[in-house]
Amino acid sequence: MRKRIFSGVKPTGHLTLGNYLGAVRQWVEVDQYAADALFSVVDLHALTVEHDPARVRRLSRQAATLLLAAGLDPKLCTVFVQSHVDEHTRLSYLLECTATDGELRRMIQYKEKGERARATGESVRLSLLTYPVLMAADILAYRTDEVPVGEDQRQHVELTRDLAVRFNQRYGHVFTVPKATSPAVAARVMDLQDPRSKMGKSHENTAGIVYLLDDADTVRRKIMRAVTDSGREVEYDREARPGVANLLDVLAASTGGDPEALAGAYESYGSLKKDTADAVVELLRPVRERHAELAADPGHVDQVLKEGAERARGMARPVVDSAYRAVGLLPAG
Repeated sequence: MRKRIFSGVKPTGHLTLGNYLGAVRQWVEVDQYAADALFSVVDLHALTVEHDPARVRRLSRQAATLLLAAGLDPKLCTVFVQSHVDEHTRLSYLLECTATDGELRRMIQYKEKGERARATGESVRLSLLTYPVLMAADILAYRTDEVPVGEDQRQHVELTRDLAVRFNQRYGHVFTVPKATSPAVAARVMDLQDPRSKMGKSHENTAGIVYLLDDADTVRRKIMRAVTDSGREVEYDREARPGVANLLDVLAASTGGDPEALAGAYESYGSLKKDTADAVVELLRPVRERHAELAADPGHVDQVLKEGAERARGMARPVVDSAYRAVGLLPAG
């Protein structure tokens, strides 16, 4: 039996080069062929902070379209929207009854996002505290074996493992205990203007973020203006020279090279930036072109998502039903 993989993308902003190199390309080139793979637009996770409903809908459709444009094939994998499969929220409550307040408050993302919200005078939504449990439900509902994630999400996968083990020990074996996996290169692409911060979808300052739908001129401009480091040597050192290391990581991931070996081929930051910009433009060109084709036929995307949700529901319902029975709930008539 093939291993099962689940991963998702949150529609809180336009998808970035970091999303593509750190996750989506791995899904397209490896995971959909090597496993029984599910990829979801996890739209419920976008509701944990202030949001514009129309924007969430628009970004959810755009994210799904971009996943297909990048090369996910509905004949090989399951592509769907999280809120279209009720089993995610059904299971989430059982896992909230399994998790503890303390372990959720220790989640790094909750601390960071909560502090940011309080600093701007916003209230902190309860869902921001509990969303790692919903993420656990996303994973456990499918008896997932592997979860491809960036380093910033590993803590959440560890929580998922803990909840699966705890539930199984208390109520009988229901869930597969998953493990986190990540690609070797460019798993964490950094902001071009702040190379110590991840290139994120929802940053207010977009100058250092390359979006998948940026045109070629915009991509080149952003990369040519990337922050580098003091000194003139092109060396791969993430700690001492994070700006140059980030460019080398992006170039290596875009061309299939090794960042340390590539460093030796450059004598100036300018030539490194130019080659990185050219490589990224060529990498993203087919994605942008295919996205334009798919966006012109929204009915096709809707049908893919409908069929994906039906397939996902068929996988998740027996698992969640068994969890309901195990925990002591009466079956529906």
